Amino acid sequence: MILVGIDIGKNSHMFCVMDQSTGDILVDPSSFKNNKDGFGLLIKAIEPYPKESILIGIEDTGHDHFNLLKYLLDAKYTVALINPITTDLTRKMQLSSTKDDDLDTLTICDVLASGPRRKGYRISKVNSFGLYEQKRLTREHHDLKEQQNVYTNKLQKCIDIVFPEFNSLFRSKYGIVYMNILKTFGSADAIAHADIRTIRKCLEVNTKGRKISLTAEQLKETTKNSIGFPSAAETIEMKHLIEIIEMLDKQIEEIDKKIEELAHNNDSPILSIPGISYFSGISILAELGDLHNYSKASQIIKFAGVAPSKYKSSQFEAQHTAITKKGSRYLRKTLYQVILPVIRFNPVFNAFYTLKRTQGKSHRCAQGHCVRKLLRIIYHLEITSQKFDPALIK
Repeated sequence: MILVGIDIGKNSHMFCVMDQSTGDILVDPSSFKNNKDGFGLLIKAIEPYPKESILIGIEDTGHDHFNLLKYLLDAKYTVALINPITTDLTRKMQLSSTKDDDLDTLTICDVLASGPRRKGYRISKVNSFGLYEQKRLTREHHDLKEQQNVYTNKLQKCIDIVFPEFNSLFRSKYGIVYMNILKTFGSADAIAHADIRTIRKCLEVNTKGRKISLTAEQLKETTKNSIGFPSAAETIEMKHLIEIIEMLDKQIEEIDKKIEELAHNNDSPILSIPGISYFSGISILAELGDLHNYSKASQIIKFAGVAPSKYKSSQFEAQHTAITKKGSRYLRKTLYQVILPVIRFNPVFNAFYTLKRTQGKSHRCAQGHCVRKLLRIIYHLEITSQKFDPALIK
């Protein structure tokens, strides 16, 4: 096997070529530009060797490797993606404490040369780029939601100053009427001095859900005894925050429509599991990647970082340990979010959760058991292309 190790950079990359059987360096570490001419230089260097005997290793770092990966896959080369943690550990095992691009290409070749039991890479395929699109969309959804949470927390701070009694008037926050009142008036003092007809008009907006029972008279009456401080600065900040929150709402809605479209096209068996939505299903599959790269379900549990850690030394073995939390934080976040509706709406998981609780497990620990069970089921459904059938679950 001919091994090609590529160390990824921003504007240029380094590569070397090694014969796995002899360990001989066939092409010394060399640089090539991150453009079409540079890619052509790399292809020219490895052309003398049969394409089917070449294994190219690339560190899966950020996004700088993406264009080169697509180029090599389109050219029908076999490409292995390597976690940077793996190359870093390999470097340390070689007692090297320095980061050197030339040596890193050799280190990547060493990772490629490791036996099947210690394989520290995964083979990438052309069809995995569909998963890349889905991953980018679901991660953008997560990131926008996190931004929105930051701004809604700031908004609540403003409300607590200008109209602290406001939230008690609504069953839930951030609805159309809720936001419309804040945009129109901004403070309890402004509402108290507003004409009742203006307040009524503010409440008469079209809503998709159930109409609120709050009347203009009730709202105005509440402001009379409000302890809110009519701060001009807080009112201005609040209006700006509402504009940002509404803009993020539109962006999230646009992303969710595209995710739902992709979910319909995929028609994945994961959506047959009660409690899993289009977004959560796509998010889980996109983060896991091609499940055919895993030989058993326990590997995706480890990849997700939800496997319980183990500590055993001499005569001591820890009885209570946390999950490893390795891998994608987006995947773990989605799994722990989705497990709540899965337990609520799925009798199989509800019974399993109840069993773990009766065995003395804490709520969070029982959730972790359910998450691992969910991943095992997802793996089976995707590999066998079966729909979820609770009668077949033990």
